[in-house]
Amino acid sequence: MRLWLKILMVLGMTLAILVPLMLIRGVIHDREAYRRDAVREIARSEAAAQGLVGPVLVVPWTETVEVEEKNSAGEVVRKVKRDGESGEWLFFPETMALEGTMKPYTRRRGLHEVRMYTLSGQLAADFAAQIPRDADPELPRKIGRPWLSYGIADVRGLRGSPRLQLDGVDAALLQGHGHRDQPGVHVRLAPLVAGGTVSLQTRLEFELAGAEALAVAPLATHNRIAIASPWPHPLFNGAFLPGQRSIDAGGFKAIWEVSSLATNAQHQYRSGGGLSSASVAAIRDGMGGEGVDAIGVSLVEPVDAYSQADRASKYGILFVLLTFVGFFMFELIKQLRIHPIQYGLVGLALAIFFLLLVSLSEHVAFGWAYLVASVACIGLLGFYLSHVLRSRARGIGFATMLATLYAALYGLLVSEDNALVLGAGLLFLILATIMVVTRKVDWYQLSARTGEVRG
Repeated sequence: MRLWLKILMVLGMTLAILVPLMLIRGVIHDREAYRRDAVREIARSEAAAQGLVGPVLVVPWTETVEVEEKNSAGEVVRKVKRDGESGEWLFFPETMALEGTMKPYTRRRGLHEVRMYTLSGQLAADFAAQIPRDADPELPRKIGRPWLSYGIADVRGLRGSPRLQLDGVDAALLQGHGHRDQPGVHVRLAPLVAGGTVSLQTRLEFELAGAEALAVAPLATHNRIAIASPWPHPLFNGAFLPGQRSIDAGGFKAIWEVSSLATNAQHQYRSGGGLSSASVAAIRDGMGGEGVDAIGVSLVEPVDAYSQADRASKYGILFVLLTFVGFFMFELIKQLRIHPIQYGLVGLALAIFFLLLVSLSEHVAFGWAYLVASVACIGLLGFYLSHVLRSRARGIGFATMLATLYAALYGLLVSEDNALVLGAGLLFLILATIMVVTRKVDWYQLSARTGEVRG
């Protein structure tokens, strides 16, 4: 009976340690939220995640309608022409080519460092559009002055004065998207006539700052987007992955070639879609995002300290359970008496490791933070257990076991792609070790002897 009471006590202490572990995970999530706040504050003061849409040729029109008017006697006296329905024709480029270089830099807000970039690029697009003819020559449409529209998610990121050339001639850019309540720039063009054609070559040279992420909408019939950067840790996301890419210590280069047949971007744009900073950030975070299909690239940190600490904390209960099982085995086999308070202190020390980890990782690299926190906890536990287990060798043995577990956990954290198979293999190895060590234990006899000793 005492054996089962001890087992229940160990399980109860293990569950009790869940409380500080959950509190520590709450601290980690709070720190993550503080970092997101820092990113938003920097975005409000400098520039947010950036998106590029366009160029798009916009041609406004107004129908001419003929109506009959009656005099006071009810007779038709004349016909007048008035403005009727109005709208806009949208024409997309035949080809669009973006060549750009993302140059990273950092901004700090308190303890938090935010990755920024400046995109130095050239956006070239060619148009070949046919303006619709009038259905009735006697009732010609009124065609307004057209304009070329560029959508930019956060125009505060524009550096200097962008240079736009139309057929090789410089053109003055104006503020605003032109026809939507969306940020951007536009340029007014010469008037057009019904049934005419528009052949236009455009080239925009610009420098655009943004926070962490960039998205580009492939609106042309044929799109080619080439992005290079000295940052060696890109994250490619969005609706399309690059067809060609090269990544090394010197940076990356990626090329996307997208046909209008492979995307609904033109239809989505006609329906009012665009790229806001919020939708670009959603693309970066893997949550899709409303707007238009887009290619996406983000400059990410190779190790996100908060996500790594959060992943590590998920293994906290396993650490506590394995340590308590080790205590339990020593207590039964070596006939040691370990008080529940001693179980609790060791469990708290294991939990504090994760709090040390996240606090240190805000000041030093994650690997160094992990090393310092694990050495501190292993050293403390080794010293304490040498007295609890009444043997320095036993204390060192437990410290060695914990060092092995911490090393295995670090391997799981840095090898994210293989975390599942490594974690499953670790659990199997631990279970196999326990089974091998206890294979000759007579549990009935051990239980009886434990009852006699403690009776």
